[in-house]
Amino acid sequence: MTKVKKSSTIQENKQTALKECPVTYVMEKIGGYWKPIILFHLLSGCKRYSELKRSIPTITEKVLTQQLKQLEADDLVIRNARPVIPPHVTYSLSASGLAMKPVLYAMTVWAIEEGNTNPAISYKSLSDFPGHIGSVAETSHHHEIREGHTISYMEGKVLPLL
Repeated sequence: MTKVKKSSTIQENKQTALKECPVTYVMEKIGGYWKPIILFHLLSGCKRYSELKRSIPTITEKVLTQQLKQLEADDLVIRNARPVIPPHVTYSLSASGLAMKPVLYAMTVWAIEEGNTNPAISYKSLSDFPGHIGSVAETSHHHEIREGHTISYMEGKVLPLL
């Protein structure tokens, strides 16, 4: 891997964006094609490498290994290796990774709703996905703005309006 020059303009701009935009921080952690997919499959619980590979058949072994190492380095995934022969390694979501669950489900709900409006796209229902939380109707992600706060009906939490 090529070393990154820390004093470059690009790196300075990236650091400024990380400080000013929370979405930039999220994308730094889970950006790319495979990371959200891996996290999504780990929502259903601890998995061995081979189980992850089977659940994401189009990912290469090299890329899966790289992405798991990055997710572990970013404290989103926990790698648990037991000292037995043959090796027994499992992956699970850390507390920080579990906190991504509402984000991953919001992405899933959006994709399913888009699939319902576009006949060229066909997705399963939420009940077919890992960590089942109900149907699209049950997980409506409509928000209402009241007195400077956004109320999320999906989680029932009041979030500050940015």
